[in-house]
Amino acid sequence: MTATSTASATSTSLTARQLWTRARGLLLALAILIVAGIVMALVRSDAQHGHLDPRSADPNGSRAVAELLKQRGVTTRVVTTLDEATAATGPDTTLLVTTPDLLTDHQQSVLRGDMDTARGRTVLLSAGPPSVGTLAPDVTTGSSTPVSARSPQCSLPAAERAGTVDLGGERYTTALPGSDACYRSDGLATLLRINGPAGGDTVLLGSPDILYNDRLDKQGNASLALQLLGSRPHLVWYLPSLSDPSAVGGSDDGGDSGDGEEDAGERGFLDLIPSGWLWGTLQLALAAVLAAIWRARRLGPLVTEHLPVVIRASESTEGRARLYRRANARDRAATVLRAATRTRLAPLLGVPPAEAHSPEALLPAVSARLAAGDRDLRALLFGPAPADDATLTLLADQLDALEREVRTS
Repeated sequence: MTATSTASATSTSLTARQLWTRARGLLLALAILIVAGIVMALVRSDAQHGHLDPRSADPNGSRAVAELLKQRGVTTRVVTTLDEATAATGPDTTLLVTTPDLLTDHQQSVLRGDMDTARGRTVLLSAGPPSVGTLAPDVTTGSSTPVSARSPQCSLPAAERAGTVDLGGERYTTALPGSDACYRSDGLATLLRINGPAGGDTVLLGSPDILYNDRLDKQGNASLALQLLGSRPHLVWYLPSLSDPSAVGGSDDGGDSGDGEEDAGERGFLDLIPSGWLWGTLQLALAAVLAAIWRARRLGPLVTEHLPVVIRASESTEGRARLYRRANARDRAATVLRAATRTRLAPLLGVPPAEAHSPEALLPAVSARLAAGDRDLRALLFGPAPADDATLTLLADQLDALEREVRTS
């Protein structure tokens, strides 16, 4: 029998079926995790598709208000970059910024400069502390409030005509003269209109709900939306984008370029990663920890457990021998037999336990105690694996005879 066939016959490596049996639970859990992640991504993608987009008919889109404005002769232009937005503004234009908090400090500074010179109307949706300080420096924000039906509580003509509308979200207050604070919640306005320095004005809406397709027909939402966005013949609908080149500073004339580059340079790597990816990474880390705990519990405690019954040593030996035989593990069985014999012979021959498995230390001691005769002690104690079961049985008998001979010598 060749060495290759012997190794194959006595190998204890797992078969493909055994590997599949052991790994299928983990693979199933991994597959479920991947599918769940894909489904969640699709659901979130569908939920955000067309958000406040005047071209979208989704529930959270704003196509309905754009169509109503079109019927009243107001043209709507959708832009996604700051350069397009500032180039399209003017005295006869309303600029709607859907997510001002998404703008960088440089973009906010450029937009603020355009608001001061355009002399039109600027409507900021859900502007919070990250953007109010630059886009409306004389306005302070309060804690957000839930969206609900609110009455005007102010003298702004558009609010008085619209009546009750669905507003909430960010809340504002200002001491500027001539401002209108409407739809208050605990004394703070969820709609604030302030005058601009060049004849225009700025409107801050705490929440964008009055512009959603599925809420436009509720309360006086449509009336307020049409009056705020239709006061001028042209509407620029600005949807800020993360891919806007101006987000990294731009090359505008004057000192703003240097400030933008400084602000971009101060941003760390984590600041450039969208928050969704950070939350996804945290969820995957938590899933990995839970999987590790689950697998650790299946492995059981790391201590020896007391058996409920006492098993005789002979039964344990026979059971292990049957397992070796079933796996054709004659190499492992021979290794165990030889190691056990060497361990028992070492103290009888005066060999230190640490050198019991060293041929240079053990074989001379055995030869000094016994007459070698025609036995090959090296092959007996350190030889190759038996080729068949009969040879393994003969090896066990020879090892047993050698041990008895040493004990009685």
